[in-house]
Amino acid sequence: MNLAQRLKTIIATAPGPEPVQAAGWLRSCRNSKSITFLDLYDGSCQAGLQVVAANGLDNYESEVKKLSTGCAIQVTGVLQESPAAGQAVELHATALEVVGWAHGASYPLQKKRHSMEFLRSIPHLRGRTNSMGAMMRIRNALTFGVHTFFQQRGFLQLHTPIITSSDCEGAGEMFTVTSLTSEQLAEQAKEDAPFNQDFFGQKVSLTVSGQLEAEAYALAMGPVYTFGPTFRAENSHTSRHLAEFWMVEPEIPFCDLDQDMDIAEEMLRFLVATLLDQCPAELEFFNRFVDKGLTQRLKGILANSFTRLTYSEAIAELQRAETVEKFAYPVTWGMDLQSEHEKFLAEQICKSPVIVRDYPTTIKPFYMRANDDDKTVAAMDILVPGIGEIIGGSQREERLDILTQRMAAQGVAPDEYEWYLDLRRFGSVPHAGFGLGFERLLLLTTGLTNIRDVIAFPRTPGQIS
Repeated sequence: MNLAQRLKTIIATAPGPEPVQAAGWLRSCRNSKSITFLDLYDGSCQAGLQVVAANGLDNYESEVKKLSTGCAIQVTGVLQESPAAGQAVELHATALEVVGWAHGASYPLQKKRHSMEFLRSIPHLRGRTNSMGAMMRIRNALTFGVHTFFQQRGFLQLHTPIITSSDCEGAGEMFTVTSLTSEQLAEQAKEDAPFNQDFFGQKVSLTVSGQLEAEAYALAMGPVYTFGPTFRAENSHTSRHLAEFWMVEPEIPFCDLDQDMDIAEEMLRFLVATLLDQCPAELEFFNRFVDKGLTQRLKGILANSFTRLTYSEAIAELQRAETVEKFAYPVTWGMDLQSEHEKFLAEQICKSPVIVRDYPTTIKPFYMRANDDDKTVAAMDILVPGIGEIIGGSQREERLDILTQRMAAQGVAPDEYEWYLDLRRFGSVPHAGFGLGFERLLLLTTGLTNIRDVIAFPRTPGQIS
């Protein structure tokens, strides 16, 4: 079997006598008396390629006329101008091989719009649809864009551990990793140290963040970033949460909160610009069928600088709005902003992405740098319309004495973080970083509203198939 050209290349090729070979899956088949029209798709672009197969083919009666949606074919032919609207060329077949048959009645995808709920029930096949194909190409472009952004600016990519003994967020909602059998676990549970016979000799979990490890290498190598899977055992069934998701986490030495915010904003704008340039067909699809304001909203992100507010200013704005707007959670200083507050700030008050900084100490993790007011820390969140929080970051606490005080106040055992404290003992410098929830970026850039629809195989409570 010869290697076929991708349809993205073929569709952009001018008609001519040279033979062209294409391969892919059929979205639809239409038979007339002596000609069959096939809509071929290979995932390389939004458009399909019309294949015209006439009865002169050797296998026309025995195979071509029996083709159905979902079949895989490889076809050789000649490109000709297409008389049909919406396509410049069509492929007139000189040879057609059926590579894989689809068993017609049982194939779940037909030439019609399927609901996202239905497609979630067949994650192994939904990549063949227009919506998931477009989303995955956008995801691919943004992935490459993340690496491009950091590599162009001299960051070093770091692969941080997936198995860890550190709870970066202090939330305790982590997946335990063990090599013990259920019987061994039950027996070990009777001991004071139930995991001392386990593979690592202690309790370990899947990581919720690569930040702490990234700090170690930022304080040795300069700016670094990690881009990988993270895990949260939060029993949440909302449209914004996954148990397995991807995070982009840069860590920058000799950097304060203002510079951290600048880099985060620059990165978001870079990624949106990359997408508008590289995926116009995919964005047009989502703008037409999912969110009619998508393209305009993305261009708006590039048009103006992000609004910046302190947490106290944001609370004051929300309290003023509360006189006419009914929030499910009343607004008080010291609270953790809820999704409804974040969206209201971005959509109604600022009408643009907004960066909120200097959050109360009591609602943020131990590693965030204490401000001089003894009430807030040098933390920031970027909130965007439709999503709410998309980036969270901070300047890290580089002062050993204050870090140990913060750990004690939050009940964090210092002996479990001796290596982290060493970073403050030996050549400590001001440094900062942030985390971008990659799937939330996908929600922003596609207009899709459920986070399960922007990852190939979503992992949520009770769902692993």
